[in-house]
Amino acid sequence: MEFINDFKKSEEFFTQKKYSISLEKSLKLFSRLDTTNYSELYFKTSFLIGDIFRETNDHKKAIVYYKKALKSFNNENNLTYNEKTTPSPSINDVNLNKLLLRVGSEFHIIKEKDSAISYYKRILSSGTLNQLDLTTKASAYSNLSNIYREDSIYDLAKEYSYESVKIYRKANKKVLESAALGNLASIYLEQKNYKEAKKIYLEGLDLIKLDSSSRATRYKEFLYFNLAYTLYLQKDYRAYDYQEKSYNIKDDLRDVEIRRIVDEIYTKHELNLEKEKTALVEEQRKLKEAQEAKASLLFGALSILVLIISGIVIYNYKLRQKNLKLKLSESNLIQQQNIEKLKSEAQVKILNATIDGKETERKLIAEILHDNVSALLSSANMHLTATRKQFNGNTPQEIEKTQAIISEASQKVRDLSHNLVSSILLKFGLEYAIKDVAKKYSNSQIKFDISAQNINRYNQEFEIKIFNVMQELINNILKHSKAQNAQINLKEEGTQLTILVKDDGVGFSTSSSSISDGIGLNQIEARIHVMNGKLTINSKENSGTSVHISVPIIKQEKNFKLTSVS
Repeated sequence: MEFINDFKKSEEFFTQKKYSISLEKSLKLFSRLDTTNYSELYFKTSFLIGDIFRETNDHKKAIVYYKKALKSFNNENNLTYNEKTTPSPSINDVNLNKLLLRVGSEFHIIKEKDSAISYYKRILSSGTLNQLDLTTKASAYSNLSNIYREDSIYDLAKEYSYESVKIYRKANKKVLESAALGNLASIYLEQKNYKEAKKIYLEGLDLIKLDSSSRATRYKEFLYFNLAYTLYLQKDYRAYDYQEKSYNIKDDLRDVEIRRIVDEIYTKHELNLEKEKTALVEEQRKLKEAQEAKASLLFGALSILVLIISGIVIYNYKLRQKNLKLKLSESNLIQQQNIEKLKSEAQVKILNATIDGKETERKLIAEILHDNVSALLSSANMHLTATRKQFNGNTPQEIEKTQAIISEASQKVRDLSHNLVSSILLKFGLEYAIKDVAKKYSNSQIKFDISAQNINRYNQEFEIKIFNVMQELINNILKHSKAQNAQINLKEEGTQLTILVKDDGVGFSTSSSSISDGIGLNQIEARIHVMNGKLTINSKENSGTSVHISVPIIKQEKNFKLTSVS
Protein backbone atom coordinates (compact mmCIF):
# COMPACT_ATOMS: atom_id res chain seq x y z
CA MET A 1 0.00 0.00 0.00
CA GLU A 2 2.91 2.35 0.80
CA PHE A 3 4.45 1.76 -2.63
CA ILE A 4 1.12 2.50 -4.34
CA ASN A 5 0.68 5.78 -2.42
CA ASP A 6 4.22 6.84 -3.33
CA PHE A 7 3.53 6.11 -7.00
CA LYS A 8 0.27 8.11 -6.93
CA LYS A 9 2.12 11.12 -5.44
CA SER A 10 4.78 10.93 -8.16
CA GLU A 11 2.07 10.66 -10.81
CA GLU A 12 0.24 13.65 -9.33
CA PHE A 13 3.38 15.81 -9.45
CA PHE A 14 3.88 14.72 -13.09
CA THR A 15 0.31 15.77 -13.93
CA GLN A 16 1.04 19.16 -12.33
CA LYS A 17 4.17 19.41 -14.56
CA LYS A 18 6.45 19.47 -11.50
CA TYR A 19 8.86 17.18 -13.29
CA SER A 20 11.90 17.51 -11.00
CA ILE A 21 9.92 16.55 -7.88
CA SER A 22 8.17 13.73 -9.73
CA LEU A 23 11.50 12.40 -11.05
CA GLU A 24 13.14 12.47 -7.59
CA LYS A 25 10.28 10.55 -5.96
CA SER A 26 9.93 8.11 -8.89
CA LEU A 27 13.65 7.22 -8.89
CA LYS A 28 13.55 6.54 -5.13
CA LEU A 29 10.50 4.33 -5.58
CA PHE A 30 12.12 2.59 -8.55
CA SER A 31 15.26 1.67 -6.54
CA ARG A 32 13.08 0.22 -3.76
CA LEU A 33 10.94 -1.77 -6.21
CA ASP A 34 14.04 -3.28 -7.85
CA THR A 35 14.28 -5.90 -5.08
CA THR A 36 10.55 -6.70 -4.83
CA ASN A 37 8.04 -8.76 -6.81
CA TYR A 38 5.68 -5.87 -7.59
CA SER A 39 6.08 -6.33 -11.34
CA GLU A 40 3.02 -4.28 -12.33
CA LEU A 41 4.10 -1.30 -10.19
CA TYR A 42 7.68 -1.69 -11.47
CA PHE A 43 6.30 -1.49 -15.02
CA LYS A 44 4.22 1.62 -14.26
CA THR A 45 7.08 3.39 -12.45
CA SER A 46 9.53 2.70 -15.31
CA PHE A 47 6.90 3.98 -17.76
CA LEU A 48 6.39 7.15 -15.66
CA ILE A 49 10.15 7.89 -15.44
CA GLY A 50 10.40 7.46 -19.21
CA ASP A 51 7.52 9.94 -19.64
CA ILE A 52 9.29 12.48 -17.36
CA PHE A 53 12.49 12.30 -19.43
CA ARG A 54 10.36 12.51 -22.59
CA GLU A 55 8.65 15.71 -21.40
CA THR A 56 12.04 17.24 -20.47
CA ASN A 57 13.49 16.34 -23.91
CA ASP A 58 16.08 13.85 -22.58
CA HIS A 59 15.05 11.29 -25.17
CA LYS A 60 17.95 8.84 -24.73
CA LYS A 61 17.24 8.42 -21.01
CA ALA A 62 13.55 8.10 -21.81
CA ILE A 63 14.39 5.14 -24.07
CA VAL A 64 16.44 3.50 -21.28
CA TYR A 65 13.50 3.49 -18.84
CA TYR A 66 10.90 2.61 -21.49
CA LYS A 67 13.03 -0.46 -22.27
CA LYS A 68 13.15 -1.35 -18.56
CA ALA A 69 9.34 -1.23 -18.54
CA LEU A 70 9.26 -3.36 -21.70
CA LYS A 71 11.63 -5.89 -20.14
CA SER A 72 9.49 -6.17 -17.00
CA PHE A 73 6.39 -6.67 -19.17
CA ASN A 74 8.07 -9.44 -21.14
CA ASN A 75 9.29 -11.18 -17.97
CA GLU A 76 5.83 -10.97 -16.40
CA ASN A 77 4.17 -12.49 -19.46
CA ASN A 78 6.99 -14.95 -20.22
CA LEU A 79 7.05 -13.75 -23.82
CA THR A 80 9.57 -12.23 -26.20
CA TYR A 81 7.71 -9.80 -28.41
CA ASN A 82 8.93 -9.61 -31.98
CA GLU A 83 7.40 -9.31 -35.39
CA LYS A 84 6.13 -12.93 -35.30
CA THR A 85 4.51 -12.71 -31.84
CA THR A 86 0.71 -12.46 -31.82
CA PRO A 87 -0.53 -12.52 -28.20
CA SER A 88 -4.22 -12.65 -27.45
CA PRO A 89 -5.70 -9.17 -26.91
CA SER A 90 -6.14 -7.93 -23.34
CA ILE A 91 -5.78 -4.72 -21.34
CA ASN A 92 -2.06 -5.58 -21.05
CA ASP A 93 -1.74 -5.48 -24.83
CA VAL A 94 -3.00 -1.90 -24.74
CA ASN A 95 -0.28 -0.99 -22.22
CA LEU A 96 2.35 -2.82 -24.27
CA ASN A 97 1.42 -1.13 -27.54
CA LYS A 98 1.31 2.30 -25.88
CA LEU A 99 4.83 1.56 -24.59
CA LEU A 100 6.05 0.37 -28.00
CA LEU A 101 4.64 3.55 -29.56
CA ARG A 102 6.52 5.65 -26.97
CA VAL A 103 9.84 3.89 -27.66
CA GLY A 104 9.39 4.17 -31.43
CA SER A 105 8.54 7.88 -31.14
CA GLU A 106 11.68 8.56 -29.07
CA PHE A 107 13.89 6.79 -31.63
CA HIS A 108 12.06 8.77 -34.33
CA ILE A 109 12.87 12.06 -32.56
CA ILE A 110 16.61 11.28 -32.28
CA LYS A 111 16.67 10.31 -35.98
CA GLU A 112 17.30 6.58 -35.44
CA LYS A 113 14.67 5.68 -38.00
CA ASP A 114 15.47 1.96 -38.35
CA SER A 115 14.86 1.39 -34.64
CA ALA A 116 11.70 3.52 -34.78
CA ILE A 117 10.36 1.46 -37.71
CA SER A 118 11.09 -1.76 -35.81
CA TYR A 119 9.01 -0.72 -32.79
CA TYR A 120 6.16 0.68 -34.89
CA LYS A 121 5.94 -2.61 -36.81
CA ARG A 122 5.76 -4.57 -33.54
CA ILE A 123 2.48 -2.77 -32.89
CA LEU A 124 1.16 -3.60 -36.34
CA SER A 125 2.13 -7.28 -35.94
CA SER A 126 0.31 -7.70 -32.62
CA GLY A 127 -2.72 -9.35 -34.26
CA THR A 128 -6.36 -8.46 -33.65
CA LEU A 129 -6.58 -5.54 -31.25
CA ASN A 130 -9.54 -4.43 -29.16
CA GLN A 131 -11.37 -1.12 -29.51
CA LEU A 132 -9.16 0.60 -26.92
CA ASP A 133 -6.04 -0.02 -29.02
CA LEU A 134 -7.27 1.21 -32.40
CA THR A 135 -5.91 4.74 -31.91
CA THR A 136 -2.45 3.40 -31.00
CA LYS A 137 -2.35 1.25 -34.12
CA ALA A 138 -3.49 4.16 -36.29
CA SER A 139 -0.75 6.34 -34.73
CA ALA A 140 1.85 3.69 -35.62
CA TYR A 141 0.64 3.67 -39.24
CA SER A 142 0.71 7.48 -39.32
CA ASN A 143 4.25 7.69 -37.86
CA LEU A 144 5.55 5.10 -40.32
CA SER A 145 3.96 7.11 -43.11
CA ASN A 146 5.80 10.23 -41.94
CA ILE A 147 9.16 8.39 -41.87
CA TYR A 148 8.71 7.11 -45.43
CA ARG A 149 7.51 10.55 -46.59
CA GLU A 150 10.66 12.13 -45.08
CA ASP A 151 12.75 9.60 -47.04
CA SER A 152 10.69 10.28 -50.22
CA ILE A 153 9.42 6.67 -50.30
CA TYR A 154 5.99 7.88 -51.27
CA ASP A 155 4.36 4.54 -52.17
CA LEU A 156 4.90 3.13 -48.68
CA ALA A 157 4.04 6.48 -47.11
CA LYS A 158 0.66 6.47 -48.89
CA GLU A 159 0.02 2.80 -48.07
CA TYR A 160 0.45 3.37 -44.31
CA SER A 161 -1.41 6.66 -44.41
CA TYR A 162 -4.41 4.96 -46.05
CA GLU A 163 -4.32 2.28 -43.33
CA SER A 164 -4.47 5.01 -40.67
CA VAL A 165 -7.46 6.62 -42.41
CA LYS A 166 -9.18 3.22 -42.69
CA ILE A 167 -8.90 2.55 -38.93
CA TYR A 168 -10.26 5.98 -37.94
CA ARG A 169 -13.10 5.59 -40.43
CA LYS A 170 -14.01 2.16 -39.06
CA ALA A 171 -13.97 3.53 -35.50
CA ASN A 172 -16.12 6.53 -36.64
CA LYS A 173 -13.54 9.01 -35.32
CA LYS A 174 -14.19 11.75 -37.86
CA VAL A 175 -11.90 14.38 -36.35
CA LEU A 176 -8.89 12.04 -36.32
CA GLU A 177 -9.83 10.79 -39.80
CA SER A 178 -9.77 14.38 -41.10
CA ALA A 179 -6.26 14.86 -39.65
CA ALA A 180 -5.09 11.61 -41.25
CA LEU A 181 -6.55 12.72 -44.59
CA GLY A 182 -4.63 15.99 -44.22
CA ASN A 183 -1.36 14.06 -43.81
CA LEU A 184 -2.23 11.88 -46.83
CA ALA A 185 -2.96 14.94 -48.95
CA SER A 186 0.43 16.40 -47.96
CA ILE A 187 2.13 13.36 -49.50
CA TYR A 188 0.34 14.01 -52.81
CA LEU A 189 1.26 17.70 -52.46
CA GLU A 190 4.97 16.81 -52.16
CA GLN A 191 4.59 14.64 -55.29
CA LYS A 192 3.09 17.70 -57.04
CA ASN A 193 -0.17 15.80 -57.61
CA TYR A 194 -2.15 18.94 -56.79
CA LYS A 195 -5.47 17.62 -58.10
CA GLU A 196 -5.49 14.60 -55.76
CA ALA A 197 -4.15 16.69 -52.84
CA LYS A 198 -6.97 19.22 -53.32
CA LYS A 199 -9.58 16.43 -53.44
CA ILE A 200 -8.36 14.84 -50.18
CA TYR A 201 -8.06 18.19 -48.34
CA LEU A 202 -11.70 18.93 -49.27
CA GLU A 203 -12.73 15.45 -48.12
CA GLY A 204 -11.08 16.05 -44.74
CA LEU A 205 -12.81 19.43 -44.38
CA ASP A 206 -16.19 17.95 -45.26
CA LEU A 207 -15.88 15.43 -42.40
CA ILE A 208 -15.63 18.14 -39.72
CA LYS A 209 -17.53 21.03 -41.29
CA LEU A 210 -20.24 20.85 -38.60
CA ASP A 211 -17.88 20.05 -35.70
CA SER A 212 -17.12 23.13 -33.58
CA SER A 213 -14.88 21.45 -30.99
CA SER A 214 -11.48 23.03 -30.35
CA ARG A 215 -9.63 20.04 -31.81
CA ALA A 216 -11.72 20.04 -34.98
CA THR A 217 -11.27 23.80 -35.31
CA ARG A 218 -7.48 23.47 -35.19
CA TYR A 219 -7.58 20.79 -37.90
CA LYS A 220 -9.84 23.02 -40.05
CA GLU A 221 -7.29 25.83 -39.87
CA PHE A 222 -4.51 23.41 -40.94
CA LEU A 223 -6.58 21.95 -43.81
CA TYR A 224 -7.76 25.36 -45.09
CA PHE A 225 -4.21 26.69 -45.13
CA ASN A 226 -2.74 23.69 -46.97
CA LEU A 227 -5.66 23.67 -49.42
CA ALA A 228 -5.00 27.36 -50.07
CA TYR A 229 -1.35 26.61 -50.78
CA THR A 230 -2.32 23.76 -53.15
CA LEU A 231 -4.64 26.08 -55.08
CA TYR A 232 -1.96 28.76 -55.10
CA LEU A 233 0.46 26.33 -56.77
CA GLN A 234 -2.26 25.62 -59.36
CA LYS A 235 -2.66 29.40 -59.83
CA ASP A 236 -6.26 29.12 -58.69
CA TYR A 237 -7.56 32.49 -57.37
CA ARG A 238 -9.72 30.68 -54.79
CA ALA A 239 -6.51 30.07 -52.82
CA TYR A 240 -6.94 33.48 -51.20
CA ASP A 241 -10.50 32.65 -50.06
CA TYR A 242 -9.34 29.49 -48.27
CA GLN A 243 -6.31 31.27 -46.87
CA GLU A 244 -8.60 33.93 -45.41
CA LYS A 245 -10.73 31.19 -43.79
CA SER A 246 -7.58 29.70 -42.29
CA TYR A 247 -6.48 33.03 -40.85
CA ASN A 248 -9.98 33.80 -39.53
CA ILE A 249 -10.02 30.48 -37.65
CA LYS A 250 -6.54 31.16 -36.31
CA ASP A 251 -7.63 34.61 -35.14
CA ASP A 252 -10.75 33.13 -33.48
CA LEU A 253 -8.62 30.55 -31.67
CA ARG A 254 -6.37 33.32 -30.41
CA ASP A 255 -9.38 35.38 -29.29
CA VAL A 256 -10.77 32.38 -27.36
CA GLU A 257 -7.41 31.84 -25.69
CA ILE A 258 -7.12 35.52 -24.79
CA ARG A 259 -10.65 35.53 -23.34
CA ARG A 260 -9.83 32.43 -21.34
CA ILE A 261 -6.70 34.05 -19.92
CA VAL A 262 -8.59 37.26 -19.10
CA ASP A 263 -11.36 35.30 -17.35
CA GLU A 264 -8.79 33.33 -15.40
CA ILE A 265 -7.00 36.52 -14.30
CA TYR A 266 -10.31 38.16 -13.37
CA THR A 267 -11.37 35.11 -11.31
CA LYS A 268 -8.05 35.10 -9.48
CA HIS A 269 -8.38 38.83 -8.88
CA GLU A 270 -11.86 38.41 -7.41
CA LEU A 271 -10.63 35.56 -5.22
CA ASN A 272 -7.70 37.65 -3.96
CA LEU A 273 -10.02 40.55 -3.17
CA GLU A 274 -12.28 38.25 -1.18
CA LYS A 275 -9.29 36.90 0.74
CA GLU A 276 -8.03 40.41 1.44
CA LYS A 277 -11.49 41.43 2.65
CA THR A 278 -11.66 38.43 5.00
CA ALA A 279 -8.15 39.13 6.28
CA LEU A 280 -9.04 42.79 6.90
CA VAL A 281 -12.14 41.85 8.95
CA GLU A 282 -10.05 39.40 10.96
CA GLU A 283 -7.38 42.03 11.51
CA GLN A 284 -9.95 44.55 12.70
CA ARG A 285 -11.40 42.00 15.11
CA LYS A 286 -7.98 41.24 16.53
CA LEU A 287 -7.25 44.97 16.81
CA LYS A 288 -10.46 45.57 18.71
CA GLU A 289 -9.71 42.71 21.11
CA ALA A 290 -6.21 44.07 21.65
CA GLN A 291 -7.58 47.56 22.38
CA GLU A 292 -10.03 46.18 24.94
CA ALA A 293 -7.28 44.16 26.62
CA LYS A 294 -5.04 47.22 26.61
CA ALA A 295 -7.73 49.35 28.27
CA SER A 296 -8.22 46.80 31.05
CA LEU A 297 -4.50 46.67 31.76
CA LEU A 298 -3.81 50.37 31.34
CA PHE A 299 -4.60 51.45 34.87
CA GLY A 300 -2.62 48.65 36.45
CA ALA A 301 0.41 49.28 34.22
CA LEU A 302 0.44 53.09 34.58
CA SER A 303 2.98 53.14 37.41
CA ILE A 304 5.35 50.81 35.54
CA LEU A 305 4.92 52.88 32.37
CA VAL A 306 6.12 56.02 34.13
CA LEU A 307 9.35 54.25 35.13
CA ILE A 308 10.20 52.89 31.70
CA ILE A 309 8.90 55.72 29.45
CA SER A 310 12.20 57.55 29.55
CA GLY A 311 14.04 54.42 28.42
CA ILE A 312 11.56 53.91 25.59
CA VAL A 313 12.04 57.50 24.39
CA ILE A 314 15.80 57.03 24.29
CA TYR A 315 15.51 53.66 22.56
CA ASN A 316 13.13 55.07 19.94
CA TYR A 317 15.45 57.97 19.30
CA LYS A 318 18.39 55.63 18.68
CA LEU A 319 16.23 53.34 16.59
CA ARG A 320 15.11 56.26 14.43
CA GLN A 321 18.69 57.31 13.92
CA LYS A 322 19.60 53.79 12.91
CA ASN A 323 16.61 53.53 10.53
CA LEU A 324 17.51 56.89 9.02
CA LYS A 325 21.04 55.67 8.28
CA LEU A 326 19.67 52.47 6.76
CA LYS A 327 17.24 54.41 4.56
CA LEU A 328 20.04 56.72 3.46
CA SER A 329 22.21 53.71 2.56
CA GLU A 330 19.30 52.10 0.69
CA SER A 331 18.65 55.37 -1.15
CA ASN A 332 22.29 55.61 -2.22
CA LEU A 333 22.26 51.97 -3.33
CA ILE A 334 19.04 52.42 -5.34
CA GLN A 335 20.44 55.58 -6.93
CA GLN A 336 23.63 53.75 -7.89
CA GLN A 337 21.59 50.85 -9.32
CA ASN A 338 19.47 53.30 -11.36
CA ILE A 339 22.63 54.91 -12.74
CA GLU A 340 24.01 51.48 -13.73
CA LYS A 341 20.65 50.58 -15.30
CA LEU A 342 20.60 53.81 -17.32
CA LYS A 343 24.16 53.13 -18.49
CA SER A 344 23.23 49.59 -19.49
CA GLU A 345 20.08 50.71 -21.33
CA ALA A 346 22.04 53.45 -23.10
CA GLN A 347 24.64 50.91 -24.23
CA VAL A 348 21.87 48.61 -25.48
CA LYS A 349 20.23 51.48 -27.40
CA ILE A 350 23.55 52.55 -28.94
CA LEU A 351 24.35 48.95 -29.93
CA ASN A 352 20.84 48.44 -31.34
CA ALA A 353 20.97 51.73 -33.26
CA THR A 354 24.27 50.59 -34.77
CA ILE A 355 22.71 47.28 -35.83
CA ASP A 356 19.64 49.06 -37.27
CA GLY A 357 21.90 51.41 -39.19
CA LYS A 358 23.87 48.52 -40.63
CA GLU A 359 20.68 46.68 -41.64
CA THR A 360 19.22 49.80 -43.28
CA GLU A 361 22.47 50.55 -45.09
CA ARG A 362 22.82 46.94 -46.30
CA LYS A 363 19.24 46.90 -47.56
CA LEU A 364 19.70 50.26 -49.36
CA ILE A 365 22.94 49.13 -51.02
CA ALA A 366 21.34 45.82 -52.03
CA GLU A 367 18.38 47.65 -53.62
CA ILE A 368 20.71 50.02 -55.51
CA LEU A 369 22.81 47.12 -56.79
CA HIS A 370 19.76 45.11 -57.83
CA ASP A 371 17.55 47.89 -59.22
CA ASN A 372 20.14 50.26 -60.73
CA VAL A 373 23.59 48.74 -61.27
CA SER A 374 22.26 45.37 -62.41
CA ALA A 375 19.81 47.08 -64.77
CA LEU A 376 22.57 49.25 -66.26
CA LEU A 377 24.78 46.19 -66.86
CA SER A 378 21.89 44.36 -68.52
CA SER A 379 21.23 47.39 -70.74
CA ALA A 380 24.89 47.57 -71.76
CA ASN A 381 24.86 43.87 -72.62
CA MET A 382 21.74 44.34 -74.78
CA HIS A 383 23.42 47.21 -76.71
CA LEU A 384 26.47 45.07 -77.36
CA THR A 385 24.25 42.22 -78.58
CA ALA A 386 22.55 44.62 -81.00
CA THR A 387 25.97 45.86 -82.17
CA ARG A 388 27.17 42.28 -82.84
CA LYS A 389 24.33 41.76 -85.31
CA GLN A 390 25.64 44.67 -87.44
CA PHE A 391 28.91 42.80 -88.12
CA ASN A 392 27.13 39.94 -89.95
CA GLY A 393 29.03 37.17 -88.14
CA ASN A 394 32.44 38.89 -88.11
CA THR A 395 32.15 40.19 -84.55
CA PRO A 396 35.34 41.80 -83.15
CA GLN A 397 36.93 39.81 -80.32
CA GLU A 398 36.79 42.88 -78.04
CA ILE A 399 32.96 42.90 -78.11
CA GLU A 400 32.77 39.21 -77.08
CA LYS A 401 35.28 39.80 -74.26
CA THR A 402 33.37 42.89 -73.14
CA GLN A 403 30.10 40.92 -72.99
CA ALA A 404 31.81 38.18 -70.97
CA ILE A 405 33.15 40.80 -68.52
CA ILE A 406 29.67 42.39 -68.22
CA SER A 407 28.08 38.97 -67.54
CA GLU A 408 30.65 38.24 -64.84
CA ALA A 409 30.07 41.69 -63.31
CA SER A 410 26.28 41.11 -63.32
CA GLN A 411 26.72 37.79 -61.50
CA LYS A 412 28.98 39.38 -58.89
CA VAL A 413 26.49 42.23 -58.39
CA ARG A 414 23.69 39.67 -57.85
CA ASP A 415 25.85 37.69 -55.40
CA LEU A 416 26.80 40.84 -53.50
CA SER A 417 23.16 41.97 -53.37
CA HIS A 418 22.13 38.52 -52.01
CA ASN A 419 24.90 38.63 -49.35
CA LEU A 420 23.80 42.08 -48.18
CA VAL A 421 20.13 41.14 -47.85
CA SER A 422 18.85 37.66 -48.73
CA SER A 423 16.62 37.83 -51.79
CA ILE A 424 14.97 34.60 -50.65
CA LEU A 425 14.09 36.31 -47.37
CA LEU A 426 12.49 39.29 -49.17
CA LYS A 427 10.58 37.16 -51.70
CA PHE A 428 9.57 34.05 -49.78
CA GLY A 429 9.98 34.84 -46.10
CA LEU A 430 11.80 33.71 -42.99
CA GLU A 431 11.21 29.95 -43.26
CA TYR A 432 12.68 29.60 -46.75
CA ALA A 433 15.61 31.94 -45.99
CA ILE A 434 16.66 29.93 -42.91
CA LYS A 435 16.31 26.64 -44.81
CA ASP A 436 18.45 28.09 -47.61
CA VAL A 437 21.19 29.13 -45.17
CA ALA A 438 21.12 25.74 -43.41
CA LYS A 439 21.29 23.88 -46.74
CA LYS A 440 24.22 26.05 -47.82
CA TYR A 441 26.22 25.38 -44.66
CA SER A 442 25.41 21.67 -44.18
CA ASN A 443 28.26 19.38 -45.24
CA SER A 444 30.12 16.22 -44.20
CA GLN A 445 31.41 17.96 -41.05
CA ILE A 446 28.13 19.37 -39.73
CA LYS A 447 24.43 18.80 -40.47
CA PHE A 448 21.72 21.41 -39.86
CA ASP A 449 18.22 20.03 -39.15
CA ILE A 450 15.42 22.57 -39.68
CA SER A 451 11.82 22.35 -38.50
CA ALA A 452 9.17 25.08 -38.81
CA GLN A 453 5.59 25.13 -37.57
CA ASN A 454 2.89 27.67 -38.52
CA ILE A 455 5.50 30.09 -39.94
CA ASN A 456 3.90 32.83 -42.06
CA ARG A 457 5.02 36.06 -43.69
CA TYR A 458 5.60 38.88 -41.20
CA ASN A 459 6.57 42.54 -41.30
CA GLN A 460 9.65 42.80 -43.54
CA GLU A 461 11.80 44.69 -41.01
CA PHE A 462 10.83 42.13 -38.36
CA GLU A 463 11.85 39.25 -40.68
CA ILE A 464 15.21 40.91 -41.45
CA LYS A 465 15.98 41.39 -37.74
CA ILE A 466 15.11 37.77 -36.88
CA PHE A 467 17.06 36.48 -39.90
CA ASN A 468 20.17 38.44 -38.89
CA VAL A 469 19.93 37.14 -35.31
CA MET A 470 19.68 33.53 -36.50
CA GLN A 471 22.49 34.02 -39.02
CA GLU A 472 24.71 35.25 -36.17
CA LEU A 473 23.83 32.14 -34.13
CA ILE A 474 24.61 29.87 -37.11
CA ASN A 475 27.95 31.67 -37.59
CA ASN A 476 28.78 31.06 -33.92
CA ILE A 477 28.07 27.33 -34.36
CA LEU A 478 30.27 27.16 -37.47
CA LYS A 479 33.15 29.16 -35.91
CA HIS A 480 33.27 27.93 -32.34
CA SER A 481 31.10 24.88 -31.53
CA LYS A 482 32.94 22.06 -33.39
CA ALA A 483 29.50 20.43 -33.56
CA GLN A 484 28.47 17.58 -35.86
CA ASN A 485 24.74 18.23 -35.62
CA ALA A 486 22.71 21.41 -35.15
CA GLN A 487 18.96 21.79 -34.79
CA ILE A 488 16.87 24.89 -35.57
CA ASN A 489 13.18 25.00 -34.61
CA LEU A 490 10.87 27.87 -35.61
CA LYS A 491 7.35 28.00 -34.24
CA GLU A 492 4.54 30.54 -34.11
CA GLU A 493 2.73 30.22 -30.78
CA GLY A 494 -0.12 32.68 -30.38
CA THR A 495 1.38 36.15 -30.67
CA GLN A 496 4.94 34.91 -30.08
CA LEU A 497 7.60 33.60 -32.45
CA THR A 498 9.76 31.04 -30.61
CA ILE A 499 13.18 29.97 -31.85
CA LEU A 500 15.31 27.10 -30.55
CA VAL A 501 18.91 26.69 -31.80
CA LYS A 502 20.77 23.63 -30.43
CA ASP A 503 24.09 21.96 -31.19
CA ASP A 504 26.11 19.01 -29.82
CA GLY A 505 29.38 20.90 -29.78
CA VAL A 506 31.99 21.74 -27.12
CA GLY A 507 29.75 24.26 -25.30
CA PHE A 508 31.00 27.00 -22.97
CA SER A 509 30.53 28.41 -19.49
CA THR A 510 27.37 30.56 -19.21
CA SER A 511 28.73 32.82 -16.47
CA SER A 512 27.86 36.48 -17.01
CA SER A 513 31.50 37.40 -17.68
CA SER A 514 32.01 34.76 -20.36
CA ILE A 515 28.82 35.69 -22.17
CA SER A 516 29.63 39.41 -22.10
CA ASP A 517 33.02 38.67 -23.71
CA GLY A 518 31.27 37.74 -26.97
CA ILE A 519 30.41 40.74 -29.14
CA GLY A 520 28.05 38.63 -31.25
CA LEU A 521 26.07 37.49 -28.21
CA ASN A 522 25.91 41.09 -26.96
CA GLN A 523 24.42 42.18 -30.28
CA ILE A 524 21.88 39.35 -30.19
CA GLU A 525 20.93 40.17 -26.60
CA ALA A 526 20.55 43.87 -27.44
CA ARG A 527 18.39 43.12 -30.48
CA ILE A 528 16.07 40.76 -28.58
CA HIS A 529 15.82 43.23 -25.67
CA VAL A 530 14.70 46.08 -27.94
CA MET A 531 12.17 43.75 -29.65
CA ASN A 532 10.63 43.12 -26.18
CA GLY A 533 11.67 39.49 -26.41
CA LYS A 534 13.36 36.97 -24.14
CA LEU A 535 16.71 35.26 -24.66
CA THR A 536 17.87 32.16 -22.72
CA ILE A 537 21.26 30.49 -23.23
CA ASN A 538 21.97 27.04 -21.75
CA SER A 539 25.40 25.55 -22.22
CA LYS A 540 28.02 23.48 -20.41
CA GLU A 541 31.53 22.65 -21.48
CA ASN A 542 31.56 19.48 -23.64
CA SER A 543 27.75 19.27 -23.45
CA GLY A 544 26.57 21.41 -26.35
CA THR A 545 24.61 24.67 -26.39
CA SER A 546 20.93 25.59 -26.69
CA VAL A 547 19.59 29.10 -27.30
CA HIS A 548 15.88 29.82 -26.79
CA ILE A 549 14.35 33.05 -28.10
CA SER A 550 10.77 34.30 -27.79
CA VAL A 551 9.70 37.60 -29.42
CA PRO A 552 6.31 39.24 -30.05
CA ILE A 553 5.31 38.93 -33.72
CA ILE A 554 4.93 42.04 -35.87
CA LYS A 555 2.41 41.10 -38.52
CA GLN A 556 2.59 41.82 -42.23
CA GLU A 557 0.16 44.27 -43.80
CA LYS A 558 -3.08 42.76 -45.13
CA ASN A 559 -1.97 42.80 -48.80
CA PHE A 560 0.64 40.09 -48.25
CA LYS A 561 1.43 37.15 -50.54
CA LEU A 562 0.87 33.47 -49.82
CA THR A 563 3.94 31.53 -48.68
CA SER A 564 4.74 27.88 -48.36
CA VAL A 565 3.39 25.38 -45.86
CA SER A 566 5.77 23.83 -43.33
